[in-house]
Amino acid sequence: MNHNVYIYILVMAGVTYLVRMLPLVLSRKEIRNRYIRSFLFYVPYTCLAAMTFPAILSAPDKGMAAGAAGFIVALIAAYKEKSLVTVALLACAAVFIVERFI
Repeated sequence: MNHNVYIYILVMAGVTYLVRMLPLVLSRKEIRNRYIRSFLFYVPYTCLAAMTFPAILSAPDKGMAAGAAGFIVALIAAYKEKSLVTVALLACAAVFIVERFI
C-alpha cells in the first residue's frame, strides 16, 4: 500500500477547521436559549477535566501521590470558586511540590 502522508494531513486540517468554523457560521446571532448557554458555560471545565484526569491516573515518577495531591488541591480550589487558570496553576504547583519533596 502506498499512502501519502500529505493527504492525511490535509484531511485532518480540513476536519479541524470545519469543527471550529461551523459554529461561527451557523450561529450569527446571540445565543439566548438558557440550556445551550448553560451547556457552553461548562465546556472549558469539562475539557480541562477530560485532559487532566487521565494524567492523574498515570501520575509520573512518584506514583499516584503527586496526582492525588494535585487532584485534591484542584477540587478544593474549584469548590471555593476560583478561576479555571487559578485551579490549574494550584494543581500544578501541588504536583510539583509533592514530586520534589516527598
